[in-house]
Amino acid sequence: MQPLVATPPALAALSTRLAAHARIGLDTEFLRERTYRAQLCLLQVASADEALCIDPLALADLAPLAPLLTGSSVLKVMHASRQDLEVLLPVAGLARPVFDTQIAASLTGLPAQVGYAEAVRRFLGRELDKAHTRTDWSRRPLTPQQVEYALDDVRYLLPLAARLEEELGRLGRRGWLEEELAALSDPRTLTVAPEDAWQRVKGLRALDPARERLLRTLAAWRERAALEHNRPRGWILDDTVLRELVLQVPRTLAALTATPEMPPGLVKRRGAELLECIESAGVPSPPPLLPGRQRPDPQRAALVKQLSGISQAAARELNLVPEVLATRRDLEQLAEGRRDGAVLHGWRRKVLGDRLLAAL
Repeated sequence: MQPLVATPPALAALSTRLAAHARIGLDTEFLRERTYRAQLCLLQVASADEALCIDPLALADLAPLAPLLTGSSVLKVMHASRQDLEVLLPVAGLARPVFDTQIAASLTGLPAQVGYAEAVRRFLGRELDKAHTRTDWSRRPLTPQQVEYALDDVRYLLPLAARLEEELGRLGRRGWLEEELAALSDPRTLTVAPEDAWQRVKGLRALDPARERLLRTLAAWRERAALEHNRPRGWILDDTVLRELVLQVPRTLAALTATPEMPPGLVKRRGAELLECIESAGVPSPPPLLPGRQRPDPQRAALVKQLSGISQAAARELNLVPEVLATRRDLEQLAEGRRDGAVLHGWRRKVLGDRLLAAL
């Protein structure tokens, strides 16, 4: 049997065979360096009987596979699934239910971002080839070596999931995993609404209300433009330039051109649009003075340090990496008075959150 499925009849037959299994392994190879929407280049699947690659570039669509991916009767086993789910969403729908081996491995004591090869090595004692990690998966034909490398990404998913289930059962943490996996069933977590895009811009904190409106406006404009032209956000407007626009609030083409890191071509192509965004945000002229650099609050720093100590102690007791329980940002937000973080919900609240609240 050919390991590369490239015709509609072969895809239909494969879908029928896979639907007879309770669980399948699933992975993707894609490119997104030059586009906003990722280009799905390869889809790897495995059952207890076979492992095959599906060639989306040779097929008109993946419709025969959609019921299998979105149906509840077959569990999809994946590693670090979020990007794969995002890529599959527009071409086949939301794949679910999902068993994510990266999430499961982190609940046994491995790092939160543990790689697939490392998890396979730890739990199955197999060393995987890493020779094709930089392959351009859009190029055809694929070599036999490339196909074998891609198949390795799904060959061990089912036995890996079985070992992880066994370990989590021994530790009494299967309920933890169920809570974590439930979040993967919400398609809203896989897309970015333009009005929420500003939350992804790093390096701008404690803005005055007028500049925050400008940040929201520019980030939403960039998101819509990136989606419309199918280009990466940074190709439309780089984060560095976006931050400078928010801070300096230029109001003329000359001021735009003088903005640090501003590409001249961007002013020529989109200068009028940028000035319209700035005007629509309603920033006063002149804009408010930028707040001075705040000195660290000694009390807050001490509180974060105390919370970190509690988190690390709990992680040692549970033999977990501390960031799996709570990130530094989680602890900072607690110290700032916020009570909506993940550490105060579900299983994390029971093993850590209540202890943190008691310290506060």
